[in-house]
This record gives sequence, C-alpha cells and structure tokens, in this order.
Amino acid sequence: MSDDKENSEEQGTDKVESGLEKNNNEKNANKTSGSRAPSRAKSRGSIGDQRKMVSRAGSHMSSRPDSIMDGLINRDVGADDDRPGSAHTISSETTGGWDTDLEIDEVREDYDATGRTTYKEACRLNGVIPVSYFLRHIGDSELVMKHHGLGPAGAKAIAIALVTNTTICKLNLSDNWLDAEGGIAIADMLRENCYITDLDLSENKLNNSGAKAVCDMLQQNNTLTHLTLAGNGFEDKSAEYFAEVILNNNKLDYLNISHNDFSEAAGEILGPAIAENITLKHLDLSWNHIRRKGALSLAKGVMNNIGLRKLDLSWNGFGNEGAEALGEAFKFNSSLEELDMTNNRISAEGAVLLGKGIMVNESLKTIKMAKNPMQTAGGYAILKAVKENTNSAIDELDFSTIQVNKDFEELFNETKETRPNLKVKHGGMQEEVKPKKQLNPMVKLQRFIQKNNLRLVDFFNDFDTDGSMSVTYDEFEIGLKNSGIDLSDDEIQYLISQLDSDGDGEINYSELYLGYAKK
Repeated sequence: MSDDKENSEEQGTDKVESGLEKNNNEKNANKTSGSRAPSRAKSRGSIGDQRKMVSRAGSHMSSRPDSIMDGLINRDVGADDDRPGSAHTISSETTGGWDTDLEIDEVREDYDATGRTTYKEACRLNGVIPVSYFLRHIGDSELVMKHHGLGPAGAKAIAIALVTNTTICKLNLSDNWLDAEGGIAIADMLRENCYITDLDLSENKLNNSGAKAVCDMLQQNNTLTHLTLAGNGFEDKSAEYFAEVILNNNKLDYLNISHNDFSEAAGEILGPAIAENITLKHLDLSWNHIRRKGALSLAKGVMNNIGLRKLDLSWNGFGNEGAEALGEAFKFNSSLEELDMTNNRISAEGAVLLGKGIMVNESLKTIKMAKNPMQTAGGYAILKAVKENTNSAIDELDFSTIQVNKDFEELFNETKETRPNLKVKHGGMQEEVKPKKQLNPMVKLQRFIQKNNLRLVDFFNDFDTDGSMSVTYDEFEIGLKNSGIDLSDDEIQYLISQLDSDGDGEINYSELYLGYAKK
C-alpha cells in the first residue's frame, strides 16, 4: 500500500513539472516573437491587449455589439474569483486593446420619481411616522389629506417630498394643526413646485407669521390659481400682506380668507387693493368683523374693480351705511355677478338704499340677503328695483328666513310676467293677524265685581267720598284705576261717555246701575 502511494505521488510531481516546463516554453516563445511589442506590466485593475473582458452574471451582454460577443471566449475562474464581488474574466484576441468599465463593481439604485423614498427619509429626519395615505396617493393628481393631525413636523416631511413632485395639482391639507411653522414649510415648497394649482390650508392656525410666509411665496409663484386660507386666525396685520398679493399677483382666480379676525382696519387696507386688481374672479371675506369705515372702503374698491365676478361679504357688519355704499358701487361696477350679503344688519332702510344701485346695475345676477332684519318691506324694495330696471340681469334673489306678505307676492307675480326665469327664495308668507275683538269696558267691570264678590253700591261708594251718590269724571277715573281693573285710558273714557246719559259732567249711581244692568 505504501509503495503504491509513493508511486502515485511521484507521478503527480512529474505532471506538475511537465506543466511548468510547457508554460515556460510558451512564455519564451512569446518573448522572442516579433509580431507584437513588449507589453507593460499588468496591474489588477489595468486592461491590456490580452486582458480578459469582464462581465457580471446576469448583465445584459446580449445588448453588446456582435463583434464583442464573438470575442468572448475562455472564462478565467482563477484567483480573481476568490475576491468578494469579483466577476468572471474572459480572454479575447478580438478586443484590440479596448478600454472598458465592465469590471467596475458599482450597484446603482434607481431614481424614485414618485418621491416616496424622499418622503420616508424626510420623516426619519423630522422624527415623524410616515402617513400611509400619503404614500398611497402621492401619484394622484388630487391629494386630499384633511384631519390627519400632521402638525408642523409632518408638514415639513410632506413639503420635502413635494418639492419635485410633478403629479399633484390639487392639494388639500386643511385642519392639520400645521401652525405657522408648518405653513412656512409648505410655502417654501411652493417656491420650487410649479405643478400645484389649487391649495387648501384652512383651519391650520397659521396666524400672522404663516400669512406672511404664504403671501411672500405668492409674490413669486406663478402657478397657484385657487387658494383657501379660511379659519387661520389672521388679524388686521395680515391684511397688509394680502393687500400686496391682491395688488401684484396676476395668477390667482380664487382667494378665500373667510372665518378670520379681520376688522374695520383690514377693510380699509384691502379696499384700495381690490380696486386695482383685474385678475381675481372670486373673493371670500365672509365671517369676519368688517364694518363702518372698513365696509365703506371695500365698497369703494368694488366700485372701481373690473375683474371680480363673485364677492362674499356675508356675516360681517356692513349695516345700512355699508349697504348704501354698495348701492353706489353698483351704479359704476359692470363686472360683479354674484353678491352675498347674508346677515349684515341691514334693515328695510338699508335695503331701499341698496335697491337704488340695483335699479341701474346691468351685471348682477344673484343677490343673497337672508338673515337681515329688513322684513318684508326690505325685500319688497329690492324686488321693485329689479322690476323697474329693464336691463337688469338678476335671475335669483335670496331672502331666506324673511317672511313676505301679499303685497310682495303680488309684485313678484307682476315681475314674473316680464322675467319668467326669476327665482325668489323667502321665509314664507306672513300669517294675517286678525284684530282682536275689543271687550266692552263695562263687561270688564262686571267681571271684576263678580270675581271679587262685591256689590255694585259698595263699589260705587268707594268713589263717592262725600256720600252724594254722584261723582265727577275725575273721581270716577281715579276710582277705577285704584280698584285695579285692567282698563286703558281709552277704555275709561269710553266708559264715562256711555254712563253719563244726561251729559251733566257727573256720573250718579243710577246711571252706573242702568249701564251695569244692560250688559
């Protein structure tokens, strides 16, 4: 056994030596060959005339030119394969000494155009949990994320992801407690994003700081056309920022800054800006506290504006003075089509003053006057103004909650003859109040005596202080009032005139008794 083992080892040694001898002969032959210039020493990273082509398993080699594919032969699976991540090498005589990057071992990640990867990383940096709803809908054209409780940090993460987003055109982030910090993040995003055209940030407590950031952004952004910022606690200071936007931004069609804390001063600031704007089509200033000088300034702005189509001033405090100013504005404005003046403390007098402008206006189509204390008389005045204006375009009047009477109904029917498409909403017909039947004063006197178990003579004696069985008018009147009978002055005078049958200026017991007995 040991002899056989020794023989086999000797044979193996001979084969190795034979192989080495063969390789040395080949090398010597190459050195003496004159067909090629001597090659430089090869490093592990260099590629020369006989360096192998490199490819990665699973690579798209089929896309290489056929001349290169034909030259890929003899795969070297030697020592290089022991390196982590190394690729097979292939020798070829046809490479012609080409340089190639096929042995570079880089793994490139595909770019995530959706922004999901960016959003997840932004959430990690801001310490918030990614919102799965946002990840699912980031590719939609309209993203509605109301009531998600994002907070300032969540808003920052979303803003980072939306900087390069190209799919979302309508974004609703209302009621998410963004605060001023979150509003600033969204505003910064919109300086770069040029695809979002409709933004809703209502009910987010942005306050004046958030208003300034948004308005600064609007001075640069040229894509936003609809902006809703209702219920953010904006005060009169914010009106200065919005006035600049209304003056300089020529892209906004719709601006909603309702349910804020704008007061008289804000109206004075916004009025001149509205007068100069020509692009804004719909402005909502409802549910603020604009009145007095602020109302007058806004009315003057409407007078000179040539672009507004719809104006909502409901739930402010314009009063009769503001109604009169708007009536004057209607005489000159030729663009406004819809006006909402619901709940503005306008009485019948204010409605008459507003009607004077309606009587000559040719552009208004809808007027809403519900919840104003103008009663049926105010509604009648406005309807009459519409009827008398042959060029009026009004086709809808809203007097909801205001009851009307027969006179109003008759005027409406007359107006319908020339304006069959006119629609009028009101609070229904007033019930006819039937006058109560007057109770005879003597009947009241009888009921009082019976209720108190009195005798008529005893009742009279209380008046007759001198015992003459006769009393003057004054004594009788004072006695009736002191007795506690529910009689008005008119009823007492009526009773005296009926009892003094002989007209002597006094009432005796016999006259009282006869009158009492008749009833």
